[in-house]
Amino acid sequence: MKSQSESYRAAGVDITAGYRAVELMKEHIARTTTSGVLSGVGGFGGLFAPDLKGIGKPILVSGTDGVGTKLKIAFLMDKHDTVGVDCVAMCVNDVICCGAKPLFFLDYIAVGKNVPQRVASIVSGVAEGCVQAGCALIGGETAEMPGFYGEDEYDLAGFAVGLADGERLIDGTSVQAGDALIALPSSGLHSNGFSLVRRIFDVENTDLNLYSAELSMTLGEALLTPTKIYVSAVSALQEKVKVKALSHITGGGFYENIPRSLPKWACAKIEKASLEIPPIFRLLQKQGKIPERDMFNTFNMGVGMSAVVAAEDAQVAVDTLRQAGQAAYVMGEIAEGGEGILLC
Repeated sequence: MKSQSESYRAAGVDITAGYRAVELMKEHIARTTTSGVLSGVGGFGGLFAPDLKGIGKPILVSGTDGVGTKLKIAFLMDKHDTVGVDCVAMCVNDVICCGAKPLFFLDYIAVGKNVPQRVASIVSGVAEGCVQAGCALIGGETAEMPGFYGEDEYDLAGFAVGLADGERLIDGTSVQAGDALIALPSSGLHSNGFSLVRRIFDVENTDLNLYSAELSMTLGEALLTPTKIYVSAVSALQEKVKVKALSHITGGGFYENIPRSLPKWACAKIEKASLEIPPIFRLLQKQGKIPERDMFNTFNMGVGMSAVVAAEDAQVAVDTLRQAGQAAYVMGEIAEGGEGILLC
């Protein structure tokens, strides 16, 4: 017999709704099962046995993140099955920057009111993200917190663990002047800068379901487009060429994220004319009258990840990524100077 408490229910926490949410989640979680999973949902910990075959120096790489105020768009549109992809993407895209393969993922969902169907919808997105990343969803936590969140509000965060070979780490130490900088295009805004986005578009007072010819979709669809997951494409790239550095371009845009993967002496010279900038960024800049520097220091500007390879490997790298289903192009090169980023 499952536990229940009428006193707790009177305080706003429905334990039985939690049980129902778990039952609805199970079919989504099952989609993510990989060979290393040793436990099902419901235990105090998720068990995973990594395959260390062929790895000379095993190193665990972890990453954690949330979705941020992009969730406000999900609330307004009452659409909850995509933000889970964002949550997974924000973690696994960080982990792969070291050359790691994501192994497993855990999520944390805090709700004002536990509506089982809504929680299951959120988890369906998390599961989809895990499938795209090739990792298992082995556990999580759903916390009902009445009075802390509104009844229609929630927060979503996650945690990923990956495995890297210490003999093949991507750490930027082999970067040289003249190396090529490859752009891996984003799917749009991803999950960054939404406090500014929400203010510019005044989302609480705007019909997000109105079609925009400029965007070729509704504004709401453009804002909720899930973050691109680059795991399979980067894995294919690593098999073909030596990847010297990888940057996941999130909050802080080009100026903060690309230099994080480079030596202090290096400058990433980026040809602005080469960039394929999606319409949502042009619309934001125009409507918000945002200076170019701020755009590149806040948003990904159509580049969700960048990779550094030797100049002679650039074409192979681009071809390999395209064959893996990921668009790619050369957007610049590495130079000496230590300026970090130079847009020219």
